[in-house]
Amino acid sequence: MSGPVASAPAGRSPLLAFAGLSASYFAHIGFFNPYLPLWLQSLGLPIFTISLLTSVQSFTRVFAPYAWGALSDHLGDRVKLLRISAAVALVASFGLLWHGGAWWVFLVLLVMFVHTGSMMSLTEAALAQLVAGDWGRYGRIRLCGSVGFLVTVFVAGEWFERFGMGHFPGWASATLALVLFATLRLPEMREPPAARGTPRVPVLPVLRQPAVRWFFVSLLFHVMAHFSVYGFISLYLDALGYSKGTIGALWAVSVVAEIAWFGLQGRVIARLSMPQWLLLCGAATVLRLGMTAWAAHWLWALVVAQLLHALSFAAHHTTCVALVSRHFPGQLRGRGQALFTVIGYGFGGVVGVLAGGAAAQRFGFVAMFGAATVLALVATGCAWRTLRLDTPPAAGSAA
Repeated sequence: MSGPVASAPAGRSPLLAFAGLSASYFAHIGFFNPYLPLWLQSLGLPIFTISLLTSVQSFTRVFAPYAWGALSDHLGDRVKLLRISAAVALVASFGLLWHGGAWWVFLVLLVMFVHTGSMMSLTEAALAQLVAGDWGRYGRIRLCGSVGFLVTVFVAGEWFERFGMGHFPGWASATLALVLFATLRLPEMREPPAARGTPRVPVLPVLRQPAVRWFFVSLLFHVMAHFSVYGFISLYLDALGYSKGTIGALWAVSVVAEIAWFGLQGRVIARLSMPQWLLLCGAATVLRLGMTAWAAHWLWALVVAQLLHALSFAAHHTTCVALVSRHFPGQLRGRGQALFTVIGYGFGGVVGVLAGGAAAQRFGFVAMFGAATVLALVATGCAWRTLRLDTPPAAGSAA
């Protein structure tokens, strides 16, 4: 569909640079996402307002990633766009230092998330281009991100337990400064002029394929269900009487499982097709959310549920990136990865957080996690349909 891409070689130095970006980006996410609801709670905001503010991230993912992805496909310079995004997000984070009420927090988070929310799809597009279907190498780079997440989710939990949530804005700026530094270390990866000069490849013919449509529907419900964990498990466990240190440790358990998966996926991922992995990940999510809903009073059950993160998130993420790379190669790469973010973490996230917040406030957290379990069942059914429609890729393409 396009000419040769990637001016940067897939050698050790470019991979190390992407590993550094992965580590710093997820170090930021590792403290920000788990503890944002608790910081908002410390400001005296009610649960539904907290759910509205935490949904800003998902709301921006409805439009920002595709706009950035289309721009990157047009310009062929994803690294430059990553640097701009990181710089603007860092400047915006300084606004969290001023206590201007819920509307001010909304505006600051909106600017931040418009830019940080684009970074994942831009990075995944550049990284998929760099690893060229070697998902073992991809896993090792993402492992660095998991380690970064693990460090900050654990350290921040202990820090906030000891010193309170007032330092949350400072943590935001410090971690985003690390992200900006990491983007400055990335290699230049521009599309060659010949590739950028070819006619624009349309995305609609790919979206009309039944297997692609069922995949995206499965993604939508899977991530929608998963946002019960992303958005509310910290508040849920806090309401059950668990300390902030224990909450951070449980988040850390999930990331240890994630690290284990990314370290081993090069050895095991070829044993099943990607649609088969999609189905297995859906079933694991059903089990994880069901245990969280109805067995959370037992710490051992929460540990088992968090260990299932290896399948419900890590394996699912790699599977989705691989399927998107298969269906959206070449000039479609940026828009394909953006659609993954928009449909899953955009629409799925907005509905998951807003509906979850309303359900938790009216019916309680147990009912909310029970509803998420049903959504995971729907996602698993769609994954089964994707498997039935799957056509093996031609030799040499991503699987």
